[in-house]
Amino acid sequence: MSTQNYIYSKAELYQRGERPSYPGEAREAAFPLGGIGTGNVSIGARGELRDWEIFNWPGKKNFLPFTFFALWAQKEGSDPVARILEREVTPHYNKSHGFLNGELAGLPRFRESRMSAGYPFVEVALCDDAVPLEVTMEAFTPLIPLNAEDSAIPAAVIRYRLKNPHAVPVKASVVGSMANVVGFDGYDVFNNVRLKGEGHNEDRDSAALTGIHFTAPDIPVESFDHGSLSLATTAKEGTFRRAEWLHGEWTDNAQDFWEDFRADGMLDPVRPIEATGSALKDFHDFSFLDLKEKIGSVGVRKDLAPHGEAVIDFVIAWHFPNRPRGWIEFDKDIADYKAGKYPAIRNHYATVHQDSWAAADYLGANLARLEGQSRLFEEALYSTDLPSYAVDAVAANIASMRSHCAFRIETGEFLGWEGIRDYVGCGQGNVNHVWNYVQTVAFLFPELEQSMRRVEFNHETDENGMMPFRARTILGQDRWEMIPAADGQMGSILRVWREWKLSGDDAFLSELWEKTRLAMDYAISHWDADGDGLPEGQQSNTYDIEFYGPNPMMSFIYCAALKACVEMAERLGDVRTAERYAALAAASSRGIEDVLWDGDYFVQRIDNVDAHRYQHGIGCHSDQLLGQFMAYVSGMGALVAPDKLKSAIKAVFDNNFLPELRAVHSVQRTYALNDEPGLTLCTWPKGGRPRFAFAYCDEVWTGVEYQVAVNLVHAGLIDEALTVVKALRSRYDGFKRNPWSEIEAGHHYIRAMASFGLITAFSGQKTDLPNDKLSFAPKLKDGRYRSFWICGKGWGTIEVTRAEDGSLDHRIEILYGDLDGIAIEVSDAQ
Repeated sequence: MSTQNYIYSKAELYQRGERPSYPGEAREAAFPLGGIGTGNVSIGARGELRDWEIFNWPGKKNFLPFTFFALWAQKEGSDPVARILEREVTPHYNKSHGFLNGELAGLPRFRESRMSAGYPFVEVALCDDAVPLEVTMEAFTPLIPLNAEDSAIPAAVIRYRLKNPHAVPVKASVVGSMANVVGFDGYDVFNNVRLKGEGHNEDRDSAALTGIHFTAPDIPVESFDHGSLSLATTAKEGTFRRAEWLHGEWTDNAQDFWEDFRADGMLDPVRPIEATGSALKDFHDFSFLDLKEKIGSVGVRKDLAPHGEAVIDFVIAWHFPNRPRGWIEFDKDIADYKAGKYPAIRNHYATVHQDSWAAADYLGANLARLEGQSRLFEEALYSTDLPSYAVDAVAANIASMRSHCAFRIETGEFLGWEGIRDYVGCGQGNVNHVWNYVQTVAFLFPELEQSMRRVEFNHETDENGMMPFRARTILGQDRWEMIPAADGQMGSILRVWREWKLSGDDAFLSELWEKTRLAMDYAISHWDADGDGLPEGQQSNTYDIEFYGPNPMMSFIYCAALKACVEMAERLGDVRTAERYAALAAASSRGIEDVLWDGDYFVQRIDNVDAHRYQHGIGCHSDQLLGQFMAYVSGMGALVAPDKLKSAIKAVFDNNFLPELRAVHSVQRTYALNDEPGLTLCTWPKGGRPRFAFAYCDEVWTGVEYQVAVNLVHAGLIDEALTVVKALRSRYDGFKRNPWSEIEAGHHYIRAMASFGLITAFSGQKTDLPNDKLSFAPKLKDGRYRSFWICGKGWGTIEVTRAEDGSLDHRIEILYGDLDGIAIEVSDAQ
């Protein structure tokens, strides 16, 4: 056995260590704030606000001018200093017009920064010897598993911790400024914002907040451009604000603001301009001479005693209620949108919060509870006895479900893209063959995955049981008429079982059973017409091609779906159907072992591998055990003999994991390259590569890497599993790629949410709420294991230890919800 794939020492693999952190030079690190289905603004490694994706479209380059936080500080006996609360701007500087005045790149900033995070919280330490304070920025949007509404607030908390390390007092002010960009319409040729409508800024106060509300009253409420922004502080004393900066020409506004603020850390009333301006304004459409955005500022003054500390909380909120009713992905879609061919539908969050001030006020008024429960989750998750990179892989990918990949419409349905391009979505319609891999949503927010199942079965599946792999009718668009994806349709059946197991909701099962049975029968008649338990014929799948003949990827999913249907039918008293499915499931297990097993791993059986393009034949396919992965995470056991599963997944690791990608001659899309390690989708260790192997076969997909890692854990191959995960996360280091956005066909690609399977794999969690059971069989290290757990009734931590007599003791802590009536079982890992 070759050892070249074991690229890390035991110490490197198992060291818990500190959470990953990123210096200010890590330009790709962007931590997204925002709730489920609300859009985002991100925090960069310098502490800057970036990528304003709040307008119902992705917007990876969206920049809001004059939107920043700043500090003024004066140590007793010294001159005051003023700084933008960011690290100094880092290269690259090669812009055609340099940095624009709205970027304020010429104002002083802190010399260094370091970002660290434990999702949903991010922290940026700012360092500068010339500043008489130690400054840390914290930011978050509440995330409370099993509470989808409080995890979907279109707002974020921006907090600054100030510490005085000196033996004398320090006076300090922090001010936040925001541009009113309601009616945002992109940028003109000078890169100044274009706006539809006239902005209006007004002071707002409530029992919880002091701030400014930004609107554009002349934009009709039914318009896609209608909306509002808010900037506020929770501070009760020392607040000051300026609802609107000076409106001048060139850089008059910023100069007036900065000179006023840096003088004494306060803002005086705006003094009007009396002097004559530029004549060019009358002859040239030069947007610098008449900026459209109206900027407002909110500040807080603090006096810090010697060695004292202060905490200042701000809330930023947004509210753009109307989104297009339809999937807009391609050039024609965009042209139709611009031609006004898409009606509007409201975001779900707009049915909960009337405007941005209401959202901000809700967050401010309930901050202690919302933050407290969010921190309980973060602390519980990160207390799991796994290396920090593995827990971070689980936590960081939660961000994908709160990115523009997912949204909720006014009737509550949860919908999703596969990923997002910089400015538009990618992979429309809850694509079931990709969402097969996603586990995070089902565990953290079961109601949202249940919503997806209702869309798939109640809205999309026809009377013959055929399920399109893109959901379109829910948004009033034509049904997707391409052949169904075999992996997606059968996977959705298995996910009905998963949702039922996680929730214990028999009513949900009863509601979906008839369409689930029809979908299962369609799969049997179209892909297993001879009844031998192995799918055959044309099998469309997640590789955007079709497999032909018996193959392991489809067969394992089919087997798992049949087993799931047996139990669901039995629960509902449909004995004959259960017996029929049980016989097929048994045949499927036998067939996988008898027909597809080649002595080392499972292969595709096809007479002529080149008769159809894009097959894999006797290649070692990384997704051969995809169905087993889905079964394990859902709480189902081994589908075939465990020794064969172990051999197969070990073969995947031995053959497909590469310490570096230099030797791969790939003309396909590239997600790992040069000296980076990664797991390719297929290799041919025994020869027989087709002339045109299946599309993407040489690519590296993080979602598949996580799936393989989970199967490795279940096979007891822990070193191998951790090697795959550590290698994967090493590619997302903040310099080359964003740690909170694993990519495939787009940013925040949802397949990466397979990473949650690491939690259940290592803890051995099986959830069976229909039968009032929650069981664990953890992979103990040094006689103990601690883990985060979650089911449809609650979440918390569990700690399992081995007593001197060899028995297992456990202590379960419930941090949210309850486990009333649920039996907890703990056993040794098999």
